[in-house]
Amino acid sequence: MTEQSFPAMSGSLVEPQPAVAAPKFWRRTAPMLTAAALVAGLFGGVTGAVIASPDDTPVSSSVSASTISNTSTLDWSAVASEVLPSVVQVNVGNGLGSGVVLSADGKILTNNHVIASAGGQITVKFNDGRELPATVVNADPSSDLAVLQVSGASDLTPIKWADSGSVKVGDAVMAIGSPSGLQGTVTTGIVSALDRKVTVPGETRRSSAVSYQAIQTDASINPGNSGGALVNAAGELIGINSAIYSPASSSGEAGSVGIGFAIPSNTAKQIVGELS
Repeated sequence: MTEQSFPAMSGSLVEPQPAVAAPKFWRRTAPMLTAAALVAGLFGGVTGAVIASPDDTPVSSSVSASTISNTSTLDWSAVASEVLPSVVQVNVGNGLGSGVVLSADGKILTNNHVIASAGGQITVKFNDGRELPATVVNADPSSDLAVLQVSGASDLTPIKWADSGSVKVGDAVMAIGSPSGLQGTVTTGIVSALDRKVTVPGETRRSSAVSYQAIQTDASINPGNSGGALVNAAGELIGINSAIYSPASSSGEAGSVGIGFAIPSNTAKQIVGELS
């Protein structure tokens, strides 16, 4: 496989912070979405947006015909039906993000930037409509991951893990989360690149920047998707959706342009072991 270096893009990588949610989504104004889009793929911006630029790094970009999945033959409805119970909406004050179920008794994995400004008020809403209070078990700002514990939860459906080391460019994927508060939204695409270096500023001026080698995908990821699942065609977790690329805009607005990034499942699984 030939490695190539790609020039830096002229836009920004954005890592969403929990954004302010309007009582009714159809009344949400463009400015309210701006902060969310200017951060990773979450519905967020309670404390404002942070911006970073991708580094010039080699990425795995060679694609063979055998690598690309024929998405038209995949039963995505079956995949969605299997995975949706394992993906939740994380409500933080008047903002929100997404998360995945780790255990039947209510452990949830999400992005650290989703809960960074929680102020002790966190609830988790499940695909069946239940909404329960949650607390932070542990968080790791350096990896942008956090583990929550839901109170009073039982018999939940844990996400199935995949080996992200076996993921190939061109593999079919599905992103699941709550973009703009639309819980249970699914989008499909392919793995666009591997080992993409993503660097996003820290949550505050004093905190360090967050860097990781990400899975790049063209599955639509928007504000609200942060912390949600990126799964393969078997419904197994290959990554945690965390950032989108946002072209420079005079209006400051941002949204999906088909360049999203996810923290690989192998990295997330290792961090979960340290945080739990």
